[in-house]
Amino acid sequence: YYKFPGFLSPSLGVKFSDVPNGLAAFSKVPALGWVQIIFFAGIVEGSFGFNDYKSGTPGEYGWKVLTSSDPAEKTKKLKAELANGRLAMMAIIGMFFQDGLTGSAWGDWTLYTASPLRFFGGGSSSYKSFDPATELGVQEPIGFWDPLGFTKGNDEAAFKRRRSVELKHGRVCMAACMGYITPQYYKFPGFLSPSLGVKFSDVPN
Repeated sequence: YYKFPGFLSPSLGVKFSDVPNGLAAFSKVPALGWVQIIFFAGIVEGSFGFNDYKSGTPGEYGWKVLTSSDPAEKTKKLKAELANGRLAMMAIIGMFFQDGLTGSAWGDWTLYTASPLRFFGGGSSSYKSFDPATELGVQEPIGFWDPLGFTKGNDEAAFKRRRSVELKHGRVCMAACMGYITPQYYKFPGFLSPSLGVKFSDVPN
């Protein structure tokens, strides 16, 4: 969304606008730049908070702008920081993977044609007469999802049979989910088995 104007490295003639986004930016980092990055990371790791865990105040640098002098408020904010930090660690790994596979941290998965979860488009499908865009069940973001290869080598009739079976099983499972949830909130009045004297209300969830 935004890049600084001017030069990132005047000596090498590299502008900020020349640096691609995501992992591709590594291609523009000169050797001296890597030295600077490693040196800076070493200073941060070795000089700031390295022994904080011994004092029981990790990350506490006496800067109250984002924390608080009130213990309860500080605890609340630290919990939020931990939760957000965990989410961010998962997010950045996801961005790395998506960037590496599609060329962008929020790239279009249709660009990842080599996905093992994608059935069509690899050039070796036995359904060469099928149109991937019109097949029933082929949906974004992964297209045809067959990670175990059940449809590999099958003909069109077998493919369509499995699709109809999937629809039937899906309908049964949707009804089963409702049957599992509904008794938590409502049960029929009266007897389930009059001859045995079993009421609907007698049946546990």
